[in-house]
Amino acid sequence: MTAPSSENCSFQYQFRQANQSLDGNCLLFLIILGKVLLNILTLGMRRKNTSHNFMEYFCFSLAFTDLLLLVNISIIYYFRDFVLLGIRFTKYHICLFTQIISFTYGFLHYPVFLIACIDYYLNFSKTTKLALKCQKLFYFFTVILIWISVLAYVLGDPGIYQSLKAQSVYAYHCPFYISIQSYWLSFSMVVILFMAFITSWSEVIALVQAVKMTSYMNETILYFPFSSHSSYTLSSKKTLLPKFIICFLGTWLPFVLLQVIILLLKVQIPAYIEMNIPWLYFVNSFLNATVYWFNCHKLNLRDVALPADPFVNWKCCFIPLTIHNLEQIEKPISIIIC
Repeated sequence: MTAPSSENCSFQYQFRQANQSLDGNCLLFLIILGKVLLNILTLGMRRKNTSHNFMEYFCFSLAFTDLLLLVNISIIYYFRDFVLLGIRFTKYHICLFTQIISFTYGFLHYPVFLIACIDYYLNFSKTTKLALKCQKLFYFFTVILIWISVLAYVLGDPGIYQSLKAQSVYAYHCPFYISIQSYWLSFSMVVILFMAFITSWSEVIALVQAVKMTSYMNETILYFPFSSHSSYTLSSKKTLLPKFIICFLGTWLPFVLLQVIILLLKVQIPAYIEMNIPWLYFVNSFLNATVYWFNCHKLNLRDVALPADPFVNWKCCFIPLTIHNLEQIEKPISIIIC
């Protein structure tokens, strides 16, 4: 029996590695495709009459970036090896582009969270009054600026550059960045929710047992019974906290449980997957609830309309405190959208 030559062994090794890389690229394409479809589904399910804010514009920019990444991966995966504008693109660039996007997404959590907090505070306090067109332009350029700033930081950081350069030597090994920012944000929000629930768990249970479903202003809401003998007012944080918990968990409970599982099992999710539109809308609802709760003494629903949340109707937390005969005005129905 003739032993295989070194050339045959080398050819078999390269063929096996090429197949592994091809399978990895195909899997990456399917993951990004699934994320793009999830973006479209989430954007389609949201309320269409939401107010303009930074988070809404950033969600659209993220959906566009995911779509752009999918198109680039698809073109490179289809043509395999081609030259465009003097630059040669190969299947290695699929990994390179996804790595750059992964680093960029991983560093975006804190800036987006901070800017969204500032935006909600300014909108709530009405300290800035811009025309609608100027406001849209401001949000648009703010989103562009934050993308450019973070991308420039990623491409200019020596450590990240060396990491990307090292992968060009080992073209068949393509690890992705795991964001520590998303971990701590998720951990903080879960801990705050847990502490809020523990603080008012008896009130939450009592409200769940007494809550009713009704229609108000052509919207389906949860109706929290109003007690005329209650010592609490609209500015009472103790009264509003259990209602906020019910409204928030009524919409996001599956997502909260998913975050708890990820934190407990210490699941490492690549940043290009973890930064997604459902996560941003989850953060958006959390920030809305926080801003309303801290500023509940400033609320006057007879004069001021609450900024619309794409998924949670926060008005159902306040209506029973301003309209005492709601049960006689509207007929209860059996659909929950809160």
